[in-house]
Amino acid sequence: MTFALRPALFALHPERAHRLTIRGLAAWGAIGTPGARRFDDPMLATRVADIDFGNPLGVAAGVDKDGEAVAGLHALGFGAVEVGTLTPLPQAGNAKPRLFRLVADRGVINRMGFNNGGLDGGLARLPAKRRGVLGLNVGANKDAADRIADYVTGVGKAAAITDYVTINVSSPNTPGLRDLQHGQPLRDLLAATRAAAGTRPLFLKVAPDLTPAAIDDIARAVIDHRLDALIVGNTTVSRPPLASPARNEMGGLSGAPLAALAAERLGDFRRATGGAIPLIAAGGIDSGEEAYARIRAGASLVQLYSAMVYAGPGLPQRLLRDLAALLRRDGFASVGEAVGTG
Repeated sequence: MTFALRPALFALHPERAHRLTIRGLAAWGAIGTPGARRFDDPMLATRVADIDFGNPLGVAAGVDKDGEAVAGLHALGFGAVEVGTLTPLPQAGNAKPRLFRLVADRGVINRMGFNNGGLDGGLARLPAKRRGVLGLNVGANKDAADRIADYVTGVGKAAAITDYVTINVSSPNTPGLRDLQHGQPLRDLLAATRAAAGTRPLFLKVAPDLTPAAIDDIARAVIDHRLDALIVGNTTVSRPPLASPARNEMGGLSGAPLAALAAERLGDFRRATGGAIPLIAAGGIDSGEEAYARIRAGASLVQLYSAMVYAGPGLPQRLLRDLAALLRRDGFASVGEAVGTG
């Protein structure tokens, strides 16, 4: 579980390397994460959606799809782990190969297609005792006759176990899924899942590939339906200039090439919501400096995934140390004080 393993992991196909990493984290967590030394600084503690986070850094959905490595990921330093995406029924996802490293660009392209072992199996693996916040990201099965019903099932079951639930309607790898981000379908989805969640905090994860009109529409809908946070955003189907051989693969792009678009979209949603709902920034976050910039731009929390492929498992600790130093440098006593001050 050290950065020294990267050459060996990079010699493997990306999906196999990911599976081995999750198995290693799961085994490490199962034996109590020996030698784990989390960076804990009281000034990084924050409260969002009535949830107390030890720090604002979360691991995004997609890392631990089936809830196998929650303890190991918390031990790396993450204040929150978002498991999933889980669908009501198991599904294999799209045909392989479906995961590609863009090493020259420090990016990743995936077209996984919500591959997972199913909601019930994932929920059964979640630890009752944990060192941080636990969220669950839910989706709809590809062949579902009623996708909203799938989300209601996922939210209802997850709400009984996790600290928050995220509705994921922003993956580009399930045909038609992003249609639920707009208009009446979005409002129908939010009304149904808000009722299913009860008092459990409910988040919505949206794509970065949105028009100004769509951003305004989503902002109104999440406020009207009393959602608790908005995750901005998912992978992008757009393609900035890239140098890696796999740059033309179909799927969602993440990592460093997504940073500028993700930051722009965060600013758009901050303006559209007027600070009425907490925002969670995701996409291209790979350092304390970038996390701090997103917080100053309006994010109450941040999430990462692809950056760990290149920076290794020590990244969360380094990021949090640097973030604490930046907050102190600028005279902030807490993360919350810095939100939206940029």
